[in-house]
Amino acid sequence: MPRIRPLTVLALAAFACASVVLGPTSAAASASSHLFAPTASRPTGPITVSAAASLTDVFPVIARAFEKRYPGTAVTFNFGGSAGLVSQVLAGAPVDVLVTASEPTMWKAVNAGVVNRPLIFARNTMAIAMPAGNPARIASLADLSRPGLLVGLCDAAVPCGAAARDLLALNKVSVTPVTRELDVRALLAKVVSGDLDAGIVYATDVRAVGNKVTSVPIPASMNVTTTYPIATVGRTSNPQAAQAFVNYVRFSLSAQGILRAYGFARPW
Repeated sequence: MPRIRPLTVLALAAFACASVVLGPTSAAASASSHLFAPTASRPTGPITVSAAASLTDVFPVIARAFEKRYPGTAVTFNFGGSAGLVSQVLAGAPVDVLVTASEPTMWKAVNAGVVNRPLIFARNTMAIAMPAGNPARIASLADLSRPGLLVGLCDAAVPCGAAARDLLALNKVSVTPVTRELDVRALLAKVVSGDLDAGIVYATDVRAVGNKVTSVPIPASMNVTTTYPIATVGRTSNPQAAQAFVNYVRFSLSAQGILRAYGFARPW
């Protein structure tokens, strides 16, 4: 069974990177063929996966399927804000696979030379979450600018905060948040508890908590998206299992089907 454990929390580093497309290539296709071809040596042993907080629900399900396919493997998770996870890897944390909620965040690790070539495996969009029953009667993104509302965002250093910033700018909505959280699940928890009137989170996070929140969908023409890259860490102690997990998430019908079931879209 996959396990979840925290790593030491390190200070977040502010940064800005240009986003690039990391779509499938012939090399990626070759990796896919290698993953599912019969081999004399199969991946075994434990790996630690540091993954964006928005994957907290779906990745353990994928890990169980991966462990079933490859008996003898064991996946341990460290979930958190993407920027913090990258900082941990840069500081030498014992991580085998890194998964972030945006390409610019992953590219800090790529540019530092600490991860191998990432692959994009999923896409997400944004949504407005309110406590169950929507006591503040929020009906649209523009309503978030009303005086007196307690609105929360993720910090701009993490992907959900950068996406919220871009969403508000796209729709010319001005919001003064009362909190800026370091990962999307921390923000969602404050919405569920009623400490906030609203928060801008990922659409998959709203889906994950069901009737614990009320949500206002954002039309596609007014929304922004983020894509998720996954990569093996260069100093992994189990490169075979780490690469097998990356390939499984990106290329297997099983993992991609699980991602669709949890609301993540194809990035291609």
